Amino acid sequence: MKISAIFVSGALVISGVAAAVAHGGATGIVKERMDAMGVMGKAMKSLSAMMRGETKYDAGAVRKGAQAIEVHSGEALTKLFPKDSIMGPSEAKPEIWSNWQEFVDLSGQLKLFAAALAEAADKGLSSQGPGAGMMGQGGMMGQGGMMGQGGMMGQGGMMGDPSHMQDPAQLAQMPVQGLFNMTAQTCSACHTKFRIEKK
Repeated sequence: MKISAIFVSGALVISGVAAAVAHGGATGIVKERMDAMGVMGKAMKSLSAMMRGETKYDAGAVRKGAQAIEVHSGEALTKLFPKDSIMGPSEAKPEIWSNWQEFVDLSGQLKLFAAALAEAADKGLSSQGPGAGMMGQGGMMGQGGMMGQGGMMGQGGMMGDPSHMQDPAQLAQMPVQGLFNMTAQTCSACHTKFRIEKK
């Protein structure tokens, strides 16, 4: 698996968040959540560049970016979506409120993964080559692995039931790239289900 393929979801998240930030005229709670998404989008863009090797890895910057995502996720994110707040330039789908628990779970997962990424930042990037170890095919990120169908992000998997979620210290034992990817995948899953795509 090419290393660039690993970060496709991150690129999708970044472009989606950037589009949301570009909207003018938002007020009130809609503006607050767009501002929060803007902070997270900026952090994801910076982290993605480091993970792809486009910029030099900086543990302090990784920690700061991950903490910015952590601060704006979980309950801090869900409280920015009071019932049916889709006025103005909002791109929130009504499905957020009809599938509220799923939205809450994804917000919580994002906080968990970002916290773990911040804790793991000092480890630096894994030196494993593409296709090796946890990030390779058949591994955590591969088909049938923890992130594949029926795995960590799938129905009934660890992430489908918050009671089975690991704490940040446990997750921080994973490679930094894996934690970033899990963060990006969570953003992408939430955007796919709950955000209106601009045409």
